[in-house]
Amino acid sequence: MADSKISENITISDTGQIIVHQRHDGNQMLRDAEYARQHTENAFGSDNKLICQVDPAMIGNWLREAGVKWTDHHAANEVIKKKISSGEFADLRVWQGKY
Repeated sequence: MADSKISENITISDTGQIIVHQRHDGNQMLRDAEYARQHTENAFGSDNKLICQVDPAMIGNWLREAGVKWTDHHAANEVIKKKISSGEFADLRVWQGKY
């Protein structure tokens, strides 16, 4: 997966908070998923499946929206599973089966 970060701006507010603004190219995730669909062997019955291509920045947004911390692995997995199972992010899926 190629790095999708376009830019990063770090500022310090008047109250002393550090604010980090990052911009990412979401199209890179779509290109990676398409490439993986074409070149990954997700044969029936194989032990390993590449489910999707999602940038960690996107996962961070999903977890923040759900109020889940990265360290809560079970809850984070549920959030990710729900998001990639929804039709909204179907283009990021490489394997179209159910898990």
